[in-house]
Order: sequence, then structure tokens, then C-alpha cells
Amino acid sequence: MRDTDLFQMAPGLTPPWQVESCEFAAEQKRLDIRLAFPRGSVFVCPQCGQADLKAYDTTEKSWRHLNFFQHEAWLTAKLPRVKCDHCGVKQVSVPWARPGSGFTLLFEALVMSLAKPMPARSLAKHVGEHDTRLWRVVNHHVEEARTSISCADVASFGVDETTSKRGHNYVTVFAHLRSHKVLFATGGRDAATIQRFKEELAAHGGDPAKVNEVCCDMSPAFISGVEANCPEAHITFDRFHIMKVLGDAVDQVRREEAKTRPELAKSRYVWLKNRDKLPASQQECLAALTMSGLNLKTARAWQLKTTFQDLFQQAPGQAEAFLKRWYFWATHCRLEPMKQAAATIKRHWDGILRWFTSRISNGILEGTNSLIQAARSRARGYRSTKNLIAMIYLLGAGLSFALPT
Repeated sequence: MRDTDLFQMAPGLTPPWQVESCEFAAEQKRLDIRLAFPRGSVFVCPQCGQADLKAYDTTEKSWRHLNFFQHEAWLTAKLPRVKCDHCGVKQVSVPWARPGSGFTLLFEALVMSLAKPMPARSLAKHVGEHDTRLWRVVNHHVEEARTSISCADVASFGVDETTSKRGHNYVTVFAHLRSHKVLFATGGRDAATIQRFKEELAAHGGDPAKVNEVCCDMSPAFISGVEANCPEAHITFDRFHIMKVLGDAVDQVRREEAKTRPELAKSRYVWLKNRDKLPASQQECLAALTMSGLNLKTARAWQLKTTFQDLFQQAPGQAEAFLKRWYFWATHCRLEPMKQAAATIKRHWDGILRWFTSRISNGILEGTNSLIQAARSRARGYRSTKNLIAMIYLLGAGLSFALPT
């Protein structure tokens, strides 16, 4: 078998394209495969599909292909343009690469398969390309894959923010609570993010008026955005964020009391973790600190937080009565941070109790956020919010890419 016959089959060429020549430069570690088409070949208009069009003129172009062993492989061809009666002069499409790309489809398939587990800089070093060029490939295929997503069955969603870089830089992520897939991600964490999600939902066949359940934290921006853009939706406040409010209040009590009570030193996580998740040494420490003889304010605050967790074990018909008793206790505890936390609970009363009807939480978003932050840590940050959003879709949207394997 001649080398031209071998390389005719390897890239998956289709008529009228054929391998004209192959040149291997050992010193440059490069293999160049030159492609051509026979004189008199006809092509199809890439815009309207008109067939049997002869070449109008040609322009030489090269594409990076998969490595040939450890050597770079490049395809080079004189790319023809055709003159269509309806569309004018257009450059033809080729079967081995997408329009405008400097890579073959097989090379882009390799990039997409490695983009999720490997940081972009490491991937760029591995394939010998600049990471900016690889991000263009990733962003293109992510955006193309998202065009086929249908949101027609979306009747509930969760929304949460994640940090994009140091400082107050955030990306808001929306997830379908039934399929557990990311639906949309956008920069910022204000009410405008809900408006952008509404537009995205409509663009993919969804109806914001049919959304009846939303889970979010107690951010005023998210609340007002949901009320303005999804008027039929009931808001359920995420349990994790409710407990975070109480945990922060307990920690504030501890910090203030630790100034005069040295036994509280290095006990922060003893109070913040659930008791059943504490190691044996911390459980012993907690038991000692909650002894009634010590009369610690932090212990009283912790007891309030722990008792609130029992709310979610109540029967639906008894939940509000339980919450009222807890609220009375919290507002008479003489611990200012806990009283402020109780006031926050009061302002979001209906959304907290809505959980007993909806039974939804943002657990899927918390899990996705962990994956996002782990990827951001591996990559040591992302150069742009656009790249981070592309990674969020790769990690959480379950996209399917129309690429050769």
C-alpha cells in the first residue's frame, strides 16, 4: 500500500478530495499531507445546497490534525469557492474540518474529550497549541451543543451563585431540579440574571409562566427577580443556606464570648458541624463545652441551631407550630446574633415552610459548585468569565457533541 493510499483512509476523506502528496520532516517533527481535487470536480453550495457547482477560485489553507506518533500532522489544501446563482460566491465546506477552524474535526474531538478532566494550560502544553485557540474550540462546541437543549418540560429550577475569581465576582447557575442538569449560567448575581434566564428559557422552548417551583437562597435580588419574571412560581428557600445563617450567628456568639472564655479557643468547627459528622475527639470537646455548669452563651446558641434542624423532621401539619415555638425561644434568648437570625427567618417564613410542600433543595447545585471550584483550583483560575461558564456547562449540563470518535 502506498503512503498516499494510507493517508487517504486515515483522515476519512470523501470524493472528490484525495491525497496528492505526503512530506515528512524529521528535524521539524512534522508530517504534511497535501490534499487536492481532480480538475472538473463539482461542489455543493454550503448555504443553500445547490449542487454541481464548479470551482470559482481557490485559496490555500492548512489544518492541524491528530499527531502522527509524536509528530505534528497537518492537512493542506487549495480550498475552492463556488459561484451560486442564489447566494453568490461562497467557500465550500470540507468533510474534515468545520468552517473557520484551523483544526480538523478529529483534533477538536480530542480537545473536547480532554477539556473536562485537564486544565486548559496543561492541555495546551500536551497538544502544542496556545490555550486561547483551544478555548475557542471549547466555547464553539459548547454553544453549538446547547442549541439543541429543550426546556419545554422545565417547571421547577434551582438558582445559586458561585465565585468566578477573587473578589466580588460571581456567576449565577440555574439547574433543572428534576433532571439535575445545568440549564444556564451567566455573570453576576443580581435580579437581572433571572431576567436573562427567562429569555434563555423561552429561547429553548420553555414557558416562564409554567414554572411553579423555584429554590434559591434568601438573596433579595433572587427573590425580586423570581417574583418579576416567574409570577406563578412558589419560592422554597434552600435548607443549606438557612442553616448557614444560623451557623454564622452561632460563630458570631462564639467569637464575642471567646474574648473572656479561653475554653472556647480553637473550637470553631465543633459548633458549626453537625454532631454526627464530628470525629470522636471533637465530640468529646463538644460534650465538655455543653455541660450546664459552664453556662456558655455559645452552647445556648448552638442548641438553638440544633433544635431548628429538627424542623425538617416534623410532619407537614405540625411544622408551623414547631417553627413558632422556636421563633419565640430565639427572640427571647438574649443573644443578639441569634435574635437577628430569627428576624431573618421571620422575613422568609413562607419560603421556609414551602419546603414541606415542594420538598426541593439546591443540593444538585451545591454538588455542581464543588466540581466548579475544584476545576477552578486545578486551572488556577480562568482568564475570562466566558471560559468559566463553558466549563460549567461541560461539567454539569450533560451536553452531547456532534464530533467524530
